[in-house]
Amino acid sequence: MNDYKIHLEKKGYADTTIENYIKQAQLFIKWCNRNHTTAIEIDYKDCLKYIKYLQRKGTTKKTVNHRLGRVKVYLNYLVEENFKSENPIENTTVKGAKRHINYNLLEADELEDLYYSYETENIKDAYHRLTAKRDRIIVGLMVYQGLSTTNLKTLEVQHVEVYKGKIYVSGHKKMNARELELKPWQVIELLEYIKEIREEIKQRRNIESERLLIPNNARLSNTITNIIKKLKKTNYKVENINQIRASVITNWLGQYNLRKVQYLAGHRYISSTERYLQDDLENLHEIVNNFHPIS
Repeated sequence: MNDYKIHLEKKGYADTTIENYIKQAQLFIKWCNRNHTTAIEIDYKDCLKYIKYLQRKGTTKKTVNHRLGRVKVYLNYLVEENFKSENPIENTTVKGAKRHINYNLLEADELEDLYYSYETENIKDAYHRLTAKRDRIIVGLMVYQGLSTTNLKTLEVQHVEVYKGKIYVSGHKKMNARELELKPWQVIELLEYIKEIREEIKQRRNIESERLLIPNNARLSNTITNIIKKLKKTNYKVENINQIRASVITNWLGQYNLRKVQYLAGHRYISSTERYLQDDLENLHEIVNNFHPIS
C-alpha cells in the first residue's frame, strides 16, 4: 500500500482522504482474497458480486457508490501502473436500474483528426522531429487499432508485417492476442520508422531493443502521457488513452457484429464487449437485467 499512498499523494489528495482510500482498497483486497480472486485478476462479473456484497451490508446506494468510487481509484491506479489492462467498473454506478457507460466518447472523424493533426514537420530540433514521427505512429495505433498502453509496450519489430499490412498484438492474462489490419498510410510511416527513425533513436539513446516503440526514457507510459497532453490541444474532449480506446471500440460496434468487435478489441469475454454498446437498447436492457447488481 505504500506505493499506492505515494500515488495518491502525487495526485494531491488530502491526508484524511488518502487514509480512507487506502482503507477501502484494503477491504476490497480482503474481499477478493476471500472470493478466490485478486484486485489484479478481478473481472466485471466478480466486481458485480462485490457490489452485491456492499449492498447486503445494508448501506444506502449513496454509500455504496462512495465506497465503489474509492475502489475505482485503486483499480485505475493498477491500470496506470500496467498491472491491469482496464478498470472493469470504471463507468459503473449504482443508480436505480441505470448504468452509465462510455461517456464523452470521440467520433470516428474526431479520432482521425487527432492523427492527421499531430505535428511532425515544423519542429526545429532534428531529434524531436524523429520522436514526433514515432509519437504519430503511436497515435495511429491508438485511434485506428484501439491499442492500450500495455499493448503498445509489448509490440516488437517482428510483430509488424508491413507487406501484409497487418500488426500482431500479443495477449496477456486479461486480453487475447489478435492480428489487426493497418491503414495504408500507417504502413508507409511504419516502414520509414522501422528502417530509419527507430534506428536513429536507438543510436541516440545508445540501446539495443526488439521493442517496436523506443521511448524517450525507460517508460513508454510517460511518452504516452506527453502525447495525450498534445492531443488535448487538438481536441479538448480528449481525456486519456482509455477513453480513446473506448471510443474506437464503440465506433467499431456501429460497423461490425459483436463477435468481430470482441476479436478486434482483444476481449476475452463477450460481456466485456457488450459494455460498449450504446444504441442497441434491447441489448443494453438485457445486460442491465443479467449483470447489474440492482434488482
